[in-house]
Amino acid sequence: MSLTRIYLGLGSNIEREAHLCAGLDALAGFLHDLQCSPVFESHAVGIKSGNFFNLVVTATTDLPLAELDRRLKCIEADNGRYAPERKGLPLDIDVLLYGDQVGNFDGLVLPRAEILKNAFVLWPLSLLAPQLPHPLDGRPFAELWAVAQIEQQLWPAAFQWREAELTPAELLQALDR
Repeated sequence: MSLTRIYLGLGSNIEREAHLCAGLDALAGFLHDLQCSPVFESHAVGIKSGNFFNLVVTATTDLPLAELDRRLKCIEADNGRYAPERKGLPLDIDVLLYGDQVGNFDGLVLPRAEILKNAFVLWPLSLLAPQLPHPLDGRPFAELWAVAQIEQQLWPAAFQWREAELTPAELLQALDR
């Protein structure tokens, strides 16, 4: 069984804690070695809605990309993502990186362009995998975050999953300065 390292972006702006925890629980059910970035709160980008909670996770999987994407869509659906009456975004899960794959895979473009466009993706990714090089740019994610000029407001948010604090206290304390 060959395992592929993946990075996923998760976000929610409706019952944020409940939906993100449900998404993480579902991912933990079929992914291996799941690790989470700190959680960040940000204003909505591209839609008018309440603030989002976002984080990035990494794990390994033996699933092919298409099957992984199908399972992610099922998790989103289970959390009301595609409900016709929904207002906002209960749960969004995007494949950011799938191993070192680059290209368009049946409409799924990797690496995901939002990595370099959205602070709520790049900052948590840079904390989770600071030395990992961007597959196209080649620079490590920590360096890309250090030089990013993305005009979005976001800040670390206290968040607990399975009795573990995902956002370190020192990151939260930096807000108080």
